[in-house]
Amino acid sequence: MADTDKISLSGLTDGEAQEFHRIFVMSFVIFTVIAVIAHFLVWNWRSWLPGPEGYTALIDGAKYAAAYITTLAG
Repeated sequence: MADTDKISLSGLTDGEAQEFHRIFVMSFVIFTVIAVIAHFLVWNWRSWLPGPEGYTALIDGAKYAAAYITTLAG
């Protein structure tokens, strides 16, 4: 009965829970760093805020891309 006092509601021992927590936190930090880098690269490639022309430049770009794709699909 003494062994069951050291097991949490998840069924993990204290050491197992701490190990899982370390892996979870490290995975979350790595994911967040990758997401920040990806957002920075996309921002440099194409800003998602409209420029001085407003959203018309984005619409023109979308029309150009759609026309290009339809020519490829032919």
